[in-house]
Amino acid sequence: MASHNLAQPSADAAVVTTDLTGFIDRWIYVFMAVLLITLILIGFVPDSIGKLAAVDAGQRPQFPVAMHVHAVLMGSWMLLLLTQTTLMATGRKQWHMQLGIMGMVLAPMLVVAGLVLVPTNLGAFIAFAADAPSDVQAQVDGFLYYMTDIALIQIRAGVSFLLLVFLALRARKRDSQLHKRLIILATIVPIPAALDRMTFLYTSLPESTLTVELWPLFVIAPMFLWDLYRQKKIHRAYWIYAAIMVPGAIITSLLWGSPWWHEFAPQYLFG
Repeated sequence: MASHNLAQPSADAAVVTTDLTGFIDRWIYVFMAVLLITLILIGFVPDSIGKLAAVDAGQRPQFPVAMHVHAVLMGSWMLLLLTQTTLMATGRKQWHMQLGIMGMVLAPMLVVAGLVLVPTNLGAFIAFAADAPSDVQAQVDGFLYYMTDIALIQIRAGVSFLLLVFLALRARKRDSQLHKRLIILATIVPIPAALDRMTFLYTSLPESTLTVELWPLFVIAPMFLWDLYRQKKIHRAYWIYAAIMVPGAIITSLLWGSPWWHEFAPQYLFG
């Protein structure tokens, strides 16, 4: 009888551990969606408030329509991600599959809107500076030089995001484990846009893209570390992510601030 009593707490602990593991397995993707939404709000809300104040003060041009469209599409994608992960966590797979059609439409629309936004936003600043005093024109020229480099990150993000979403959607029926990880990883691709707006984070910009590459790794960490703990190996979704992101990071770093890029890009970016 005594030995039975001593063994009981161990058995109970095993049940609790199993229940907790199952809970995290179901909800880790919801957690990642909430984390991404939180980071976007922390990055963009204060920055947008500051820019709106600058618009009112006549220090920068009005936001172009393309920026509003892109913001709405990005917000829709994030809400869809949160909804889809919650549906799967709560066992509503059929609803998840039906709603997934929206992702197939939203993803390319989001990328197109982002690519349209790059030259549209730069064109707004060029028009703004046309009749401005010389000191304002000098500031805008510096901004345009910097944004020419930033365009490398934006173009790369759009291509990488779309490719990862494509691979995720292709795997949705034959490999749901790969599918859900790739969707989260795809959504992390443009997250530097929010992280770079957090003034309390160290940034290597405009000198280099080092922090653009490093900070997202901390965002991936919760999902990655849980997978490593559960599977005792690196899930292939992360290898696919690395295969897409690392070459892009190398190309971006090599072109960043290069005379060739600053001679080639403006004819396309500035219209």
